[in-house]
Amino acid sequence: MSEPEREDEAPLPLRGPLGEVLVALAFFTRLPVRAPDAPLARAAWAFPVAGALVGAAGGLAYAAALWLGLTPWLAALAAVGATILATGGLHEDGAADTADGLGARGERDDRLAAMRDSRLGTFGGLALVLSVAARVGAVAALAGSWPAAGALIAAGAVSRAVIVPVMHGVPPARKDGLAASAGIPGANAAAAALGIAAAVALVAVGPITAIVALLAGGGAAWALAGLARARLGGQTGDVLGAVQQAAEVAVLLAVVCLA
Repeated sequence: MSEPEREDEAPLPLRGPLGEVLVALAFFTRLPVRAPDAPLARAAWAFPVAGALVGAAGGLAYAAALWLGLTPWLAALAAVGATILATGGLHEDGAADTADGLGARGERDDRLAAMRDSRLGTFGGLALVLSVAARVGAVAALAGSWPAAGALIAAGAVSRAVIVPVMHGVPPARKDGLAASAGIPGANAAAAALGIAAAVALVAVGPITAIVALLAGGGAAWALAGLARARLGGQTGDVLGAVQQAAEVAVLLAVVCLA
């Protein structure tokens, strides 16, 4: 029998939208929040809220680095590093495991087994390098505190929002694991997440760029989700992390192209 849960560690008995925002923050960030005990799928609409806060952390790091006299490239590296620290490398880990799985030889079960291997493979290492390099390069190309912060906030919100329709529309590849235990968000939750992300992007980067960013992020997410469905039989927690990374890169590149 396990020890009784300490009162200061127990989940808050908070319900409603605020509680669901806390659930999203507790899952997606390392912020010391005490969230209610609720299924992750119920809080899916709030994913872009957590993403926007992660992007804001990156924007603050970028501004602080420029204030200290660092070059835009070093400031961009600090910004991307801050977003990774804020999430504990959650999505990067998923992207690396997914790349190893998609690149593995053999049948579906062999690919899923490769994703659960704790060792980093060649495909996973390449995916990490390319993801970080693309994000750092995109942020550095914006060369300004406000443009960089806006791009990071928009990318953070959109890339977490597109996870929700993937969870809704693509079945889990395994009967166990995060994707299965998180539950399936409804269509309303997917629409709400995309709507919130659109509003955040509209404020952060302007209407035209926001539309292109949403299309770019959504296109990257569905392309990767389709590949995972074909190669793995569906989505997993790692695939959702890879979806986030692909969408974030796509959004940042879209903002740079329209800057």
